[in-house]
Amino acid sequence: MERQLDTNLLGSIGLIRAALPHLRKQGGGRVIQVSSEGGQMAYPNFSVYHATKWGIEGFVESVAQEVAPFGIEFILAEPGPTPTNFAAGLDAAPAMDEYADTPSGGVRRALADGSFKLTGDPVRMVEIMIDSADQAPAPRRITLGSTAYESIHAALTDRLARLTAQKELAVSANLDT
Repeated sequence: MERQLDTNLLGSIGLIRAALPHLRKQGGGRVIQVSSEGGQMAYPNFSVYHATKWGIEGFVESVAQEVAPFGIEFILAEPGPTPTNFAAGLDAAPAMDEYADTPSGGVRRALADGSFKLTGDPVRMVEIMIDSADQAPAPRRITLGSTAYESIHAALTDRLARLTAQKELAVSANLDT
């Protein structure tokens, strides 16, 4: 858990914070932060991973507003499931049955048995990320892969419907004025 938080969240925040003075000094620039579809939706058995991705997306949303007056823009890249070396450590990990009843056990099983489909093309995704840096203005988010698009679309549609259903409740919490 600490490794994921340190790598995906705290490491990214630290790198962004270190880059901002340089970007301000040069009069602006772009930061492409690799997130994941997992920053907009959630799969079971990926709870800590999703916490890091939702966390970095919230951080970027906030800091982007803070540094916009300095000509600094952010792009959140949200790839879907993609064949990378993410699963490379599975063979070297302890026997899978040691993880059977843990969240990482579900992920390991799904990757090992092929039920978690890896559909994204990592080369195309990187090309799109690089090309996005030349767009003016920079897109705040780029969704990469059909799985990511469908998953994020479904999650946002559901969240919006749930929010809309609570409008009266939300307004009722206002101060009487």
